[in-house]
Amino acid sequence: MKILALLIAFLFVAPASVYDFHLKNLDGQNFSLSQFKGKKILIVNVASKCGFTPQYTELEKLYETYKDKLVVVGFPANNFGEQEPGTALEIKQFCTGKYNVTFPMNEKVSVKGDDIAPLFKYLISQPNPEGITGDIGWNFEKFLVDENGKLIHRFRSKTTPLSHEITQYL
Repeated sequence: MKILALLIAFLFVAPASVYDFHLKNLDGQNFSLSQFKGKKILIVNVASKCGFTPQYTELEKLYETYKDKLVVVGFPANNFGEQEPGTALEIKQFCTGKYNVTFPMNEKVSVKGDDIAPLFKYLISQPNPEGITGDIGWNFEKFLVDENGKLIHRFRSKTTPLSHEITQYL
């Protein structure tokens, strides 16, 4: 009975950080955010047909400027206005072709609703200085994670990647 209780507890332990999540990139390969331990991570839900899509330019510049201490990871999502309808290949071609994106891109996920990806369920439940809680409001919401995988700050879509609100943490 004790072994069963321990097994159940092990299976349902709450994640301690973003490093506890298993992901797939746009090429379908497994990866983990734990490979970025020691760097800050800016996690962004992205979409190709959104008014905020031009933020890809600043996201890439932020990634290139601070790549020794920050990694940007994009998570395509089709939750808002069906603004990310493409396949993984179409998303990759769009991001690399139009915006020269070189930062890591995850496979398309849901960031809201009953099918929310576990990483985003975890992120929206974490406390942050601005007190932003609850569901993601739109595409290009950003989550800045520290070098140990813990949320530092959550930024709404209108906060641009190169703004002082973000770069002050770098």
